[in-house]
Amino acid sequence: MSIRHIAPVPRKSATGRVAEVYAQSAADFGQAAFMMLSPAPELHAAAWAVLRESELAGLAPRTDKEVVAVAVSQANRCRFCIDAHTILIHALGEHQLAEDLLDGRVPADPHHAALTTWAKATRTLDPAHLPAPPFPADLAAEYIGTALSTHFINRMFSTLTDEQLLPGNLQRARPVRRVGAMAYTRTVHQELTRGDSLPLLAGIPMEPRPAWAGDTPIGAAFAALRSAAAAGATLLSEPSRNLLRATVAEPTPFSPGTRLTQRLTQLPEADRPAAKLALLAAVSPHDITEADVTAWRTTTSATDTDLVRLLAFGAITAMERIEETITSRTPTAPTDRV
Repeated sequence: MSIRHIAPVPRKSATGRVAEVYAQSAADFGQAAFMMLSPAPELHAAAWAVLRESELAGLAPRTDKEVVAVAVSQANRCRFCIDAHTILIHALGEHQLAEDLLDGRVPADPHHAALTTWAKATRTLDPAHLPAPPFPADLAAEYIGTALSTHFINRMFSTLTDEQLLPGNLQRARPVRRVGAMAYTRTVHQELTRGDSLPLLAGIPMEPRPAWAGDTPIGAAFAALRSAAAAGATLLSEPSRNLLRATVAEPTPFSPGTRLTQRLTQLPEADRPAAKLALLAAVSPHDITEADVTAWRTTTSATDTDLVRLLAFGAITAMERIEETITSRTPTAPTDRV
């Protein structure tokens, strides 16, 4: 994987919050997570926390949550995340399931098939097109959290990386996937203590917490992610923020091109480079180019931290709109189990 547009903090020279996230994610996930977010330490820590508390820890089967992550990534066309989560399903010993998902076949197990259908449909903004949740209400926070964290993370990977899991996309070969999975066999079978990522969020506001997460650590992690991503809002004018929210609220999928250009002309010329990056991060992250980033950088003294925050604000705005749709259709049972 090559990181684009920014220079990540190297693991060997990382300090403070970034070093702590690298260490915990390497132990719990098998690799230092989300290096492309490291220029913004609060955002980096919060993104790790939502992944860990939703997908890696908890009571719902890890395989189920990896199925959700693969299906959401397929809906968003995040090639890196599709490949990565498929390898993790191999590491869990579900080899046929992994290959079926990767090749677009319906999983043989009806529960996994239902999860796949539900997770792919979470990208819709019409609750009528979202199937009934195929999981119990008392575990809904883990499934919803996994879906939403994947929606956010997909967008950040698609904007800031080349999406190649291995050089030359070697993971596209089945034997490579099976061998690669062996590196994660121990970590995927670990039983993690819930809430262990929350100390990494010290100083980041964790209120208000989403109602669907109840009193679980998932709620604190998402509140911190929302707070950290909100820092990017200051890099947009108020009309640009309004345009972003209006665009992600549209019931039909947005395609860039002429429509995007037409929308941007509603804004003062000076606002357009930043607005374009945030809009694309939300609705079409694959379409962000080096020229788009350069056009924005030349109009401001922005740092890598600013760029990560700006893109994250676009991504979180889209995620929050998806969250509204999911939670309007999904009954939850708040729980204080930690």
